[in-house]
Amino acid sequence: MKLENMYETLRNIHGPQGKWWPGSEEEIIVSAVLTQNTNWKNVEKALENIKKDCKNNILHCLAKMSTQQISFLIKPAGFFNIKAQRLKNLLTWLKNYDFDLEKIKTKNIEEIRKELLSIKGIGKEAADSIILYALELPIFVIDAYTKRLLNRLLGIKLKEYDQYRLLFETTYPKDVVLYQEFHGLIVEHAKMFCRTKPLCELCAIDSCRYKNAKD
Repeated sequence: MKLENMYETLRNIHGPQGKWWPGSEEEIIVSAVLTQNTNWKNVEKALENIKKDCKNNILHCLAKMSTQQISFLIKPAGFFNIKAQRLKNLLTWLKNYDFDLEKIKTKNIEEIRKELLSIKGIGKEAADSIILYALELPIFVIDAYTKRLLNRLLGIKLKEYDQYRLLFETTYPKDVVLYQEFHGLIVEHAKMFCRTKPLCELCAIDSCRYKNAKD
């Protein structure tokens, strides 16, 4: 299998995923920080806590809170003191735009990304997740699952995050819907079959280099 066939192969196995990352734009921005080093169930619990306290726009609401108050609400997501500070930093940046995501979208992707990466605690994966899923601009999100699948399926192992990102962005057209679904398909396949200890015997991809090397 080649990289250009990967999307179609995964879609045939798992079916359409749609946007994949759940929630409103505001919830996605918050969960992009909360999801670091935890599972999605814990993120959901933290989001539920936030929504109980914040009836309307959660970004405006959280921005008015102290770091300690945020920390208490997001406790289920783990590393809550660190994540509360990161959220505060992100909210300060958003406040510069009056929390108007449409204002941010008027800038080009590289500008937005540069600003997000200048925020303490916001790394490339979180920044790109916000850009792709909340702002709905075409940038490919790279995570540990993506690196694992590329290595096992295709024998591709690169050094830098942006090398992986550009590999996808030069192989596939810059399309928000495609990138959102493709990332979702990668995550689903990694969770279902290509785990840390892979279930190769259940995986339908016979051309997988890792599987064939074992035989």
